[in-house]
Amino acid sequence: MDARALVLALAGHWSFAKIDWSQGLSRDAFSQPERVLAALAIEPGARVADLGAGDGYFTRPLAEAVGPSGRVYAVDIEPDMVKYLGERAQKSGVKNLVPVLGAPADPKLPSKVDLVLMVDVYHHIDQRVAYFRNLAGSLKPGGAVAIVDFTKESPVGPPPGARIAASEVKAEMKAAGYALATEHAFLPNQYFLVFKPR
Repeated sequence: MDARALVLALAGHWSFAKIDWSQGLSRDAFSQPERVLAALAIEPGARVADLGAGDGYFTRPLAEAVGPSGRVYAVDIEPDMVKYLGERAQKSGVKNLVPVLGAPADPKLPSKVDLVLMVDVYHHIDQRVAYFRNLAGSLKPGGAVAIVDFTKESPVGPPPGARIAASEVKAEMKAAGYALATEHAFLPNQYFLVFKPR
């Protein structure tokens, strides 16, 4: 099955956890986690939230980036996924990863963080302006929200009607009280925007 057929088969249930990456797709080439984390310049000891952590693809690299004195909150709203993340961290000896069962309207972060990373999650959130307005209270002073999601033009991803254009993300985040701090353009199928509360 080629990439396009695979995406069509997934229809509205796009999830990296469900994709067989042996079918001609390279997840690292697609998502470029090393470049994404390098661009975010995460400091050792930082507290980071991976919202919509899914199968933990970004969670483990984040845990390595913050080091043993840092903390990564791997947040998902699926209890089975949160359980999996916790078991995987325990088996791998990753002690700075905390799985968190969030709610659709509240990530339920246990403490304030320096960075929130959301990869291919933004388009799943309802009432986004209210969500991000509330999320600002979970950021430390100088904290940021990084949003990576599918462009309208991407040949892969959720159905085009479910995607949110980068311009719309910027407008909604502005309405929620954020300013665009950085925009990266190196991902082939996704935009990468970093916001800070105004």
